[in-house]
Parts: sequence; C-alpha cells; structure tokens
Amino acid sequence: MPEDVDNVEKESSPGPFWSGTISFGLVSIPVSLFPANRSSRVHARALGPDGAPLGRRYYSSKTDRELSPRQMVRGYEIEKDRYVLVTDEELDRLAPEKSRDIDLRQFVDVNQIPPLYFERGYFLAPEGDSTKAYLLLAAILEKTRHAGIATFVMRGKEYLIAITAEKGILRAETMRFRDELRSPGDIGLPEKRKAPAERTRRFIQIIQKHAFPELSQNELRDETSAEVLKLVHEKQERKQDVVVSVEEKERGGEAAPDLVAILKQSLAGRTGQRPKHSWARTGRAARKPHRLQTHVPKRARH
Repeated sequence: MPEDVDNVEKESSPGPFWSGTISFGLVSIPVSLFPANRSSRVHARALGPDGAPLGRRYYSSKTDRELSPRQMVRGYEIEKDRYVLVTDEELDRLAPEKSRDIDLRQFVDVNQIPPLYFERGYFLAPEGDSTKAYLLLAAILEKTRHAGIATFVMRGKEYLIAITAEKGILRAETMRFRDELRSPGDIGLPEKRKAPAERTRRFIQIIQKHAFPELSQNELRDETSAEVLKLVHEKQERKQDVVVSVEEKERGGEAAPDLVAILKQSLAGRTGQRPKHSWARTGRAARKPHRLQTHVPKRARH
C-alpha cells in the first residue's frame, strides 16, 4: 500500500483514508476503508554526533554528487547497466482510470484462496444510508463463507482485494498478484515424500501434547518492543542518555549534547573503566559488544 496509508495507521484514532462504493450487479453500497492494524514496532532514529536526526539524500554513484529531485529520471533495467527511461507523463497515461468503485467480479469460497495471496487487512464501514445493504451483504458472505474478489483504484494504482465478513463486519484483504508469488520449486524446496509410519506417529504425539483449543493472546504479544520501551522509559526517568537536538537548542531549549561523549561515558559506567579507556582492546579475547558507530558520512548512500 502507499506510504501515506502507513502514516494513517500510526495515528491513535485513524480516520478513513479511502471512500467509494462496492458495486456488483445493480447493487451499490457506499463504504469507507479503515486500516485493521497499527504498527507497534519500536523505531529508533539515526542521530549524528550533535544529536541531530540524519536525513537521506540521493547521489550519483559515478560523480559522488548530490542530486535534486529535478535531476532524477526513472529507468527500468533491461539488462545489467542498461536502462529504458520512462517519463512521468508516460506513466500517467498508463495509470488505471480513476474510479471510486470496488468492482466485485466474482464470489469464491474463502478456503479456495491460498493464504500466501493475502497481504494486508482492512475494515469496510458503511457510509450514508447504506447500513441495511451493508449488513445484508456481510450476513450472506459470512453465512456462505464466500469472498468477493474485486479491484479498486487508489492514488493512481490498482489493487486486488478479497472482501469477506466476520461478526457482521465487512473486511477487505489486499492480495498479491499471481506473478508476485514464488513456487516451492523456485527456492529449491524438496518434493513431497511419504514419511515412515513410526516417525509420523511420534510427530503426531508431540503435536497433540502441545495442542491447545485456541491461540493464546500471550503468544501474540510483541515482547521485544515492550522490553525496548521499558528500557527507554527507565532511562528517561533517570535522565540518562537523554539528548536534545540542535533544532531544539535553536528554539531556546537545552544546549546541544556531545553525543559521542555521552555514549563513551555510558559505556564506561557499564565496564567500570574511565571513559578514555572504554574503547581500548586488551587482547585477542577482548570484546566490544556495545561499541557504536559514531562516524557520520556526508550523505547517506542507497
């Protein structure tokens, strides 16, 4: 999905980022599309020695010169180091026709759609006076265990989706196109073979021993992100390793920190050594598990 969709999902109370009409036969149901998930991953910003966030820039790999957006063109690689250039105007002419319709083309049994095709989940909410038709479609899809296969256009791009229903709510799962999937043969997976009876029996016993009637919610918790946030909050309360960027200093905030010195002091505190010796190696067995790269290149390379 487009980057702006991801940005919407980070909001605590996201609004709809697309609205249109589900259409099939003579039926039209106005709906809005909402993200069904939000990101809980902990993202750390890359900072320079002065505490300022680092930005990305494009540069020429030949001249090492930074380029502005106006100097960049699009090219599709047809073979190594050979490209066919295309313009924005050419791509605009090939873009799908703008439409606000979710065009349901067929209905299939949900179990007939391999899970690999599903990409991301969304909720569909009724708009205007469409509640009765919305609830009727949701009830029928849920009862028959069918999914409506549809296409719709957003931000100039066409998406393939499967519309299903659960507990009276319509859901939309964006789907990958067929040529986006690899087959087992593409990655060298072995062919199916019949396993020995004794080994099969042991595997069944192990699985049954650890089988549960339903999935535990504890298994769905992001333990790593929770531990990282706990560490951040603890250091914030202790006012340890808290830095202020140059921009904050210019707005009248605290003085910009010497980030390198703070890191060295923090590491020295862990090892019991003075800061000037915290980076030293003391032999082949010496390790530097906490060493951080503090050199910042003039431009980030891609």
